[in-house]
Amino acid sequence: MAKRENRLTKLGILLLAFIALSYGAADKASAQDLIADLSSHRVDITTGFTGADLLLFGSVDDDGDIVVTVSGPRESVTVRRKERVAGIWMNTRSMQFSAAPNFYAVAASRPLKEIAALEVLERQQIGANHLRLRASSSGSELRPEDEDIFRKALVRRKQAQGLYATEPGQVTIIAGKLFRTQVHFPANLATGTYTAVVYLIRGGRVVHAQTTPLLVEKVGVGAEVYTFAHERSAIYGLAAILIAVAAGWLAAAVFRKV
Repeated sequence: MAKRENRLTKLGILLLAFIALSYGAADKASAQDLIADLSSHRVDITTGFTGADLLLFGSVDDDGDIVVTVSGPRESVTVRRKERVAGIWMNTRSMQFSAAPNFYAVAASRPLKEIAALEVLERQQIGANHLRLRASSSGSELRPEDEDIFRKALVRRKQAQGLYATEPGQVTIIAGKLFRTQVHFPANLATGTYTAVVYLIRGGRVVHAQTTPLLVEKVGVGAEVYTFAHERSAIYGLAAILIAVAAGWLAAAVFRKV
């Protein structure tokens, strides 16, 4: 991990130096407020995948705060609540959140509450607690305040799984022009398309934003097995049963001889 971080740091320095040279050579009239990119736009999940760290870097034309969010892919999540009924703990109420991001991370150059007002953070969905999640309930009728309880439970579950950041990461700004931050992806990362959004905020207002896509895919033998299991589920299930039976028979034969 330390070697990986050192490589990312060296890569970041080279990339930032390149941006600085390009920025200085560009005509100010055509310069953009915000330029950002990732060290890689793809994360490959192999059999021994233990997580990945990507560098997000860029430059700005003037002073301002930088906020970075990374999220995706969207999924449907059901949160259930247990209650004691006749001495037995049972699932009595539940709430389903559709299009909830499987992964969410945020990083900022300063504490979020010092960068922008609460309404700005909510409007831009900056911070896990400000994500707009469509909810539907089942079981007994839920009160309006119950939705907030279930939302917080969803965030806590994702944080416990390492999929939602518990605290914002740090965006480092160099000489007021260049910025960088490192985004960590855990080993239980889901495949799909992710989105990195970089916000330039001045005076509590978002003055510029840039979106960069990121693709996470399975590769190698693991990817082939995954694809086969989903596209040929019946054959995969039969093969799994035959392998289990053969393994059991072989183990019985070996122990019988012993």
